[in-house]
Amino acid sequence: MNQILAGLITGIVFGFLLQKGQVLRYEKQLGALRLQDMTIVKFMFSGILVGAVGLHLLNDLGVIESLQIRPVSLGGQLIGGTLFGIGWALFGFCPGTALGALGEGRLHAIPGLLGMVSGAAVFAIFQPFLSAKILSIGQFGRITLPEMLGMNHWLFIILMIAGVLLLFWLFEKMGL
Repeated sequence: MNQILAGLITGIVFGFLLQKGQVLRYEKQLGALRLQDMTIVKFMFSGILVGAVGLHLLNDLGVIESLQIRPVSLGGQLIGGTLFGIGWALFGFCPGTALGALGEGRLHAIPGLLGMVSGAAVFAIFQPFLSAKILSIGQFGRITLPEMLGMNHWLFIILMIAGVLLLFWLFEKMGL
């Protein structure tokens, strides 16, 4: 299948699931940030687990040549995570939900999307400096969590599924 067509289909399905899961609603975003509504957390963990199972299954079956693991940089994770969190807190959307909100016709998503594009441009301009000074801090190389823990990726995925199901159960018991 053509990569552009596959991306379009995947994007439409993802947008549909975002909308049906109600994670495009501002009150759900705010509830997640205030740790009062775990709908978005549940959605994200579900996506991570489905993606982990799908990618490792396709890799193990030889459908994809190899997983393209990016090098882990503690400096990059800290700076990127902080900027992402600040943007989410100020804007009320993450990149995926901002595009979904725009798709629903919520024009108040446009300034945040422009901010994301501007941030990407600023990163591109300063990328050589960032690579030398910040992204080089805490280099772990191309490694995954199962590799860091010295365990089989399927065992890790099973443990993650069990942990996430326990977390979801706790959320439900707490009314979150």
